Amino acid sequence: MSPEQRREMIVRTALPLVAEHGSTVTTGQIARAAGIGEATIFRVFADKDELLDACVTEALRTDHVLAEIQEIPLDQPLAGRLAEATAAIQAYLGRMGMVLGALHATGRRGRGSHGGGEAADAAIDRASAMARTRGALAELFEPDRDRLRLPVEETAGMFMGLVFTWSRPPTGPETPAPSLEEYLDVFLHGALTGTTPEGSPE
Repeated sequence: MSPEQRREMIVRTALPLVAEHGSTVTTGQIARAAGIGEATIFRVFADKDELLDACVTEALRTDHVLAEIQEIPLDQPLAGRLAEATAAIQAYLGRMGMVLGALHATGRRGRGSHGGGEAADAAIDRASAMARTRGALAELFEPDRDRLRLPVEETAGMFMGLVFTWSRPPTGPETPAPSLEEYLDVFLHGALTGTTPEGSPE
């Protein structure tokens, strides 16, 4: 196993432990979970801080979720495609939130805007990540281009906003959040019943 492969293996093993324990996780815990000696970690990472930086970098990477979206079959109904894309984005946001939240809660601050140092901050260019995600979502709408009321890119951008809203619903604890199916139904068919907009000629 090359040093880079070993780094990747250690980071993959460490991520769920970091999500659980934050910065209080020990390299001993990570080594036991990976089935390696603790000294092996320090052959590829200078110290625990560098390992935690690598975990933040991995949590922020969007290429995994983009690959999942690109693998969604285009021959299924549009609602099914969008449901799969939403699930992939929701899983990504959940993993990222757990790792960053655990690190923040255990006092890991002052290492860049994401708590992971320069390498982690460089791992995600927000504008580029949003553009790539919108492009991947646009491909899901492409088979139904002729049925859309707006251009594909605009529709994909609106849908992306809906996904982020559904993931972080602006409702209080006493207000039940709409289900994904309800969100998708309103997105695809509108908030009003019937097909004629109010005030328009029949």
